[in-house]
Amino acid sequence: MTETDGLFDLQVNGFGGIDFNDAELRADAFDHALAAMLKTGVTQCLPTLITAMEPVLHARFAALDAAVANSRLGAVMVPGYHLEGPFLNPGPGFHGCHPPTAMIAPDIELVDRLQAELRRPILLITIAPELPGAEAFIVAARARGIVVAIGHSDARYETVSCAAAAGLTLSTHLGNGQAPQQHKFDNPLLAQLAEDRLAACFIADGLHVPQHVIRVLVRAKGIRRSILVTDAVTAAAAPPGRYGFAGMIIERGVDGSVRETRTAALAGSSLTLDQAVRNVVDWGVCTFDEAVQMTSANPRAALAVVADHHRIVLPPGRITWTVERQVNVASLGVE
Repeated sequence: MTETDGLFDLQVNGFGGIDFNDAELRADAFDHALAAMLKTGVTQCLPTLITAMEPVLHARFAALDAAVANSRLGAVMVPGYHLEGPFLNPGPGFHGCHPPTAMIAPDIELVDRLQAELRRPILLITIAPELPGAEAFIVAARARGIVVAIGHSDARYETVSCAAAAGLTLSTHLGNGQAPQQHKFDNPLLAQLAEDRLAACFIADGLHVPQHVIRVLVRAKGIRRSILVTDAVTAAAAPPGRYGFAGMIIERGVDGSVRETRTAALAGSSLTLDQAVRNVVDWGVCTFDEAVQMTSANPRAALAVVADHHRIVLPPGRITWTVERQVNVASLGVE
């Protein structure tokens, strides 16, 4: 048996049959999802809302924030939220499963309007820094205690470098949300790998990024700057079948993939964070201790730069692993 700090998922859209993007989300359903996450070793997470029109975002945030406030586990497992969009690149390939018609240029006033209604802070926002006004947005967001990440972006090296100088510190699911055909050198993937001021998040399910590519990407970033996330949706820790996610119908296949039924494009994942740890160890990406670091210490370090602003703490909790690297105990001190 091995005891480690609890895992922290920076990007989770839903879990255990529960959609965090549901404007009708209830506290009991949210607690069900958090309890299921806790069984996988996740002791903290950032519930993630994806691109939508402003009235829809208000409704979804209101439901999520109320569910966190009224749930049993929300107080200890949810320090804040991740807003992935709507400030993303609407071009083919880049928008992924996000609705491109709802995408707009970065607008800090929209963030202020959303945040004004919330009891918990928006701690992380994913944007495409090539959009107009992105650098000013990054500066303003950082002044508000928000970490800014790049994702669903066609930004090249000069743009990425300027954004990092403005305060961009993270890459969201690096290797995904990109056009399938790009220049072999002048592309957003290599631009983000080359920028040492950015840490990078990876979805280690073997579907979003092949196993051998994960080995290359983590070697390029280094263990200290690498973070594992799930990008989990409703179908995570749930059986194969159809589910709702942010107004879409998605289907979990027997291979674990989750796809939008209309386009067959990947729409998040069914990955759990403890399985991501096992995957990268089994694939020869890193050691077990390094995998735990990428799912525990590193995501907390990514948020530490704004924790003081919101007067929040990021207590890790403790989990116990069996010799087969299965999570045995997750301890939060909550009965």
